[in-house]
Amino acid sequence: MKKLVHEFEFSPAEQAEVRKCAASLGITQTTAGILYARGMVTADDMRTFLHPGAQHFLSPFLMKGMKEAVELLRRAKAEDWRVALFGDYDADGIGALAILSRALKKFGIEPYLYVPERSEGYGMSIAALDKIFDEFMPDLIVTVDCGISNAEEVRYAQEQGAYVVVTDHHELPDVLPDCITINPKLKDEYPYDNLCGAGVAFKLATALLGEGASELVDFAALSTVADSVPLLGENRDIVAEGLRRIEAHPRPAFSALLGKTNEVTAQTLAFTIAPRINAAGRMGDAHAALALFTTENVEAIAPLAEKLNLYNTERQHACDELYTQAASSIHKEGAFEPVVMLAADNWNAGFVGIVAARIAEEFSRPALLFVRRGDMLRGSARSVEGVNIFEALKSCSQYIEEFGGHAQAAGVNVRADQFENLKRALGDYIKTHYTREDLASKLYVVGEGEDHNRVAHELSMLEPFGIGNRRPLFTMEAAMLEANPVKPLSPHLSMHAGGLDLMYFGGAKDLKFLRSDLKKTLVYEYNLSMFRGREYLKGFVRAVLPAGGGEADVEMFENTLLALRGKPVQADTTTAELDSWLSERRKKCAYGLCAVSYDVTTLAQFSSLLGLPVDVFRLSSGNCENVVLLSPDPGCDLSGYCDIVFLDVPPANALNTGTARVQINGECSGRSRLFGLSVAREDLLSVFAALRTQAERVTGETYAQAAKSCDCLGFSSEEFIFALAVFEELGLISLKGGRLQIYRGKKTELSASPLYRAVTALKEE
Repeated sequence: MKKLVHEFEFSPAEQAEVRKCAASLGITQTTAGILYARGMVTADDMRTFLHPGAQHFLSPFLMKGMKEAVELLRRAKAEDWRVALFGDYDADGIGALAILSRALKKFGIEPYLYVPERSEGYGMSIAALDKIFDEFMPDLIVTVDCGISNAEEVRYAQEQGAYVVVTDHHELPDVLPDCITINPKLKDEYPYDNLCGAGVAFKLATALLGEGASELVDFAALSTVADSVPLLGENRDIVAEGLRRIEAHPRPAFSALLGKTNEVTAQTLAFTIAPRINAAGRMGDAHAALALFTTENVEAIAPLAEKLNLYNTERQHACDELYTQAASSIHKEGAFEPVVMLAADNWNAGFVGIVAARIAEEFSRPALLFVRRGDMLRGSARSVEGVNIFEALKSCSQYIEEFGGHAQAAGVNVRADQFENLKRALGDYIKTHYTREDLASKLYVVGEGEDHNRVAHELSMLEPFGIGNRRPLFTMEAAMLEANPVKPLSPHLSMHAGGLDLMYFGGAKDLKFLRSDLKKTLVYEYNLSMFRGREYLKGFVRAVLPAGGGEADVEMFENTLLALRGKPVQADTTTAELDSWLSERRKKCAYGLCAVSYDVTTLAQFSSLLGLPVDVFRLSSGNCENVVLLSPDPGCDLSGYCDIVFLDVPPANALNTGTARVQINGECSGRSRLFGLSVAREDLLSVFAALRTQAERVTGETYAQAAKSCDCLGFSSEEFIFALAVFEELGLISLKGGRLQIYRGKKTELSASPLYRAVTALKEE
């Protein structure tokens, strides 16, 4: 289950400061509290944060190596040197190449551009340098977004007679290149060390051109968002200024990739443009993305953009396929260690990083995916917030051939015979340095919303949102909600709660829970949008979590009844034995255990389960954390778990338990309500007669919804739901479309219903 974590809890003194800042700036205490918690502790700090832009840009000459690099480039221009730029194939590298190539042209140098394809590997290589020297014979090579880990390759280039300038932003290795090096992580007077590669290139362009580099800030903004660096400090200023530039003077290449998108935000850059740039590199054609960002031929832009769109579509399909394979392996092997490591022969190396990021998010722990190339495994690592994968890999460097990156992402090469050693060492490091709470799926919430319209307007001033400046989330407590699909068969829901219109994308899976009387916590964000000149305020639901309380009596009975459609089960243990086993199992591992119960009263008999998160109807998280699941929906997928324990005897096992070890308690029935059902023909016929005369009163797509819609037509909820289920199996009625349909004139026997036979057999036991 996802954990709700409050972004801030202030002391009385801090609360006083927040109130003081809010009054000074004329903003709500909610907004002032968010800013205070994020490091803006004075009104002046907050004012600066709320008005990001070029006015806050730092002098590039505060950065070590900048003055020397500019002097060398001036010499290169004066002496007509041949200058080559060496970049990287991702959106950061392509953006950096676009910035520096355009800046050099404006400065008076026509550079040679080299971007390796993904098959050549990350960073400089001897083979790539040989190619550059064969084709161009440069006097000077300038790297962008790479080079800091290429001390040997830099020395090789120098031996061929070229000067080298390295501009990079990645973590510093033990051995630095022996050349002019610009990296904000070097110890210098530059106060901000989180620039991306294109951000560093933009600073070099600014050092060369002054104000003349301002037109290149849109590339820097795109790369900053794409590279997942914190959107704080100067990064925030770069993105804000870049978005203004795109809005006012959209570059033809950007417009071609944006299509009909009207509103350009940081999210637009992250989810529309960046994936298309990255897709080209991942599909082995990084030059197409580079050409789009560097061409002066306007007529070439549309076909290049279309090529990138096609690459992105192919990338999406390939990633989905790779993810399916990886998830299947996880479910077979279990995701019960603090790190997920997988390798395969047939995976595309260009996609393993994307899928690793998806797995890390879903399972809430670092994920490393590798592709086998002979005796070597080449892979990508992605981590979760709070776990520094670069430091973890550094601690295991004896098992690694090569690695580089930063806290949240890294490239890793390891010999196949060292794979298991690395996996074990990484797991040990994470167990030692991080707690279970560090790996929990977290939702950082501010609290309950206040004055929706005012807060929403103020929060728009906190944009651009991203890493380090997350979009604030709010909570709302609710019981039964009127939630409806936005259109028939849509997976998306609309609802109204707490005076706010809410949209819940993909929320259909939670429809039963939302409509039940169980207390729940809605986690949502504010969104302001313009349509045809009008402003609209909506809340977007990010999660729905059980809050405790309520019965959900009808829904739970429905699940118990429908579970009879599963396969028969055999009890194999007792309450005492199971309680003892559960206690020991929890001590060993925080993952891989799912305790299932069809009767909430059963839980009181298991002291071993105290403190475990409780889900209702379905799992709220896919990370296989130890959990209690109450009244699971039929067909609920528990295949990711290695141990599934039924605390009471289910009617049958109607769940997807995969290859898990299953234990069933034989002392608690969990099905007592089924024993009271009448299977007498006259009782069922009386329900059918009522349905025929009052059909217009019965609405809903499930039996529980139908029962609530008409107050069961005077029957008990158990009788009514049982009758509906039997009649639908017999083809006498249908609830498709949410309306009761009765098929008249059809004759059949009750015994033709599998559910009727199952209940009859249960009562005869």
